Amino acid sequence: MSASKFIKCVTVGDGAVGKTCMLICYTSNKFPTDYIPTVFDNFSANVAVDGSIVNLGLWDTAGQEDYCRLRPLSYRGADIFVLAFSLISRASYENVLKKWMPELRRFAPNVPIVLVGTKLDLRDDRAYLADQMGSNIITSAQGEELRKQIGAAAYIECSSKTQQNVKAVFDTAIKVVLLSWVAHGSPQP
Repeated sequence: MSASKFIKCVTVGDGAVGKTCMLICYTSNKFPTDYIPTVFDNFSANVAVDGSIVNLGLWDTAGQEDYCRLRPLSYRGADIFVLAFSLISRASYENVLKKWMPELRRFAPNVPIVLVGTKLDLRDDRAYLADQMGSNIITSAQGEELRKQIGAAAYIECSSKTQQNVKAVFDTAIKVVLLSWVAHGSPQP
């Protein structure tokens, strides 16, 4: 199976929202039990979506402030951003508008975005909600509203722990890129 097109997909979002976990889950079908801050080697594989085979390159970024000067170096040549926030962190949700959109639009103004709400399993976990009193929980409607505000191509909620919708995140990212190439002319052969 050979791919004729390469898609560079870069994940961004606050630290500890689950970007690396989502990538590890997608590429290995395993959920890492320990928190490992951004230790994900760039990954590339041929992926079939809707009859098209593409070579999907996944790039992980560190969300912490310490990396704000280095992070944009990974944006060059990006075809799509997966912008993640945690469904159980109001701060990460608010930073989509405050921090991430200004950064992405400064360094990659025309690259499409798939907005992703992570940790879906915790939003529905009664024991977790009882401890947190529900104050930081982001609803599906709030996520969809944010998608509209930032002009993202899609909004998906997922759980790396249960693997719910993880494949859908990256299938959607690929579809968004392929559609943009059809609409604007493919930069690839």
